[in-house]
Amino acid sequence: MSSSIPLCRASASLSELALELSMATRHGLVTGATGTGKTVTLQALAQGFSDAGVPVLCCDIKGDLSGIAAAGSDEAKIAGAFAKLGLTKPAWNACPATFWDVAGALGHPLRATACDLGPLLMSRLLGLKDVQADTLRLLFRIADEKALPVLDLADLRALVGWASDNAAALKSAYGLLSSATLGAIQRSVLVLEDTGAGRFFGEPALDMPDLMRTAPDGRGVVNIIAAEGLMAEPALYAAVLLHLLGELFEELPEAGDLSKPKLILLLDEAHLLFDDAPKALIDAVERTARLVRSKGVGLWLVTQSPLDLPASVLGQLGNRVHHALRAYTPNDRKALDSIANSLRPNPALNAAAAITELGVGEALVSFLDAEGRPMPVERARVVPPASRVGALSTAERAALIAASPLGARYDKPIDRESAHEILKRSIGADPAASEPGTPPLPRQAQGAAAREPTIEEIEAELRGFPLERSTGQDYADERPYGDEPSARGTSGRGDGGRGSGARAPSPRAAAPRNTASRGAYADTAGSFAAELARAALNAAGRELGRQAVRGLLGTRRRKR
Repeated sequence: MSSSIPLCRASASLSELALELSMATRHGLVTGATGTGKTVTLQALAQGFSDAGVPVLCCDIKGDLSGIAAAGSDEAKIAGAFAKLGLTKPAWNACPATFWDVAGALGHPLRATACDLGPLLMSRLLGLKDVQADTLRLLFRIADEKALPVLDLADLRALVGWASDNAAALKSAYGLLSSATLGAIQRSVLVLEDTGAGRFFGEPALDMPDLMRTAPDGRGVVNIIAAEGLMAEPALYAAVLLHLLGELFEELPEAGDLSKPKLILLLDEAHLLFDDAPKALIDAVERTARLVRSKGVGLWLVTQSPLDLPASVLGQLGNRVHHALRAYTPNDRKALDSIANSLRPNPALNAAAAITELGVGEALVSFLDAEGRPMPVERARVVPPASRVGALSTAERAALIAASPLGARYDKPIDRESAHEILKRSIGADPAASEPGTPPLPRQAQGAAAREPTIEEIEAELRGFPLERSTGQDYADERPYGDEPSARGTSGRGDGGRGSGARAPSPRAAAPRNTASRGAYADTAGSFAAELARAALNAAGRELGRQAVRGLLGTRRRKR
């Protein structure tokens, strides 16, 4: 097989402009306005890499890219393109292809577990704010330490609900878990489920080696993600692609400089990866793009304008194919200047002027040579692929999916025991169990640790005085608003209802408070806040006062 891909020919001289396979892992960029030929360039790149024995993963935004799995034909438009380039018609052939789809309708189901995505990508997918994202990160840590596999959205909802119910017991080990924050996360998960994104989460998750297969004849398999439906959920589309990129980086061993890549990623609508992305995520993508080269993976981003991508990521893309852009707005002019200034100058070509004059299928091209140096920019035409330019029919796609050997592995979902089932089985358990996998204690066994503090204990805590806490039994019969008179009536009265009117002893009288501990601070002048709490207590009753003290001054315990 050749060491280069004859992707383009110079418009003027018709000389060949080839992409060195050894430089494909230095990444690349394809830009251009709508209708300028980006999709055909994407298909030509995919077929070129496949013919060279390199597996490819690409995104099919409109369905047109599926035609790579069928042989081309003598269409007048395609034949005319070859004639303009001084080339004879090729031997039409299809590429070996595998189709993937998050929804499972247009390909094998593409799945991942929630814990595989991790808190950073999940936070972005859920649209969480910084504080909520930190709480989600903490929940993932709790799940890991408690041996609670979080595989799908049902597991995540169960984990959030469990943490909300047991926030007080978790506080000593993990800090404060705000009920408002947990509620916001729970709502975000429910909204995400309503979009249908839950189909992406589960097992069996995609194994990276299944993206790196070659056909028996040595050609690389082209893996096509059907992304038409994902365009309605751009955050999910970005999460899927970033997850795959991260998994490749984590799983593949170091390979150094290779004669050809192990895998090429061709990611269309790449700006969606970075729209509204937090800086931490952008930094992670930039770091991955910089380091994944040594794993033998090439990353090619396809978008309309280079300004859609962060500058730190643009700096990693060495090979450039720029289709026509139009200068209709000041931002368009800025994009043109950006392209012209980033290409190696060619004395015979005014790049800034030429990019607005390019026709369909033409581009300004600058590849890296065998030494890794950018070649001078050339105005060139992309050589059409030998596969079909256009979408497959429904029947053709279905036949290819049915014939794929991966169907037996991925088409049927697996539902093993995970956080949802474990927590459902141990509802009411003590979340503070330190050993992973240890069933928590029943809620009724938690005893005094789960009861609310008394107002005396709250005041003592605020003033800094030690106070012996009463037992759960002492507190069990306490009435929230003080003693109540015994019921009037004939039952339980020895005088037939005309007794002396003496009241039965109240539960508080039967279980007196520990007044000795209260005396330690009873005669001490209280602070303004404590006096304010006492006034609230006297005015609104014991329960209202207790809530007022918590609201104004806070305590070390949180109400459930």
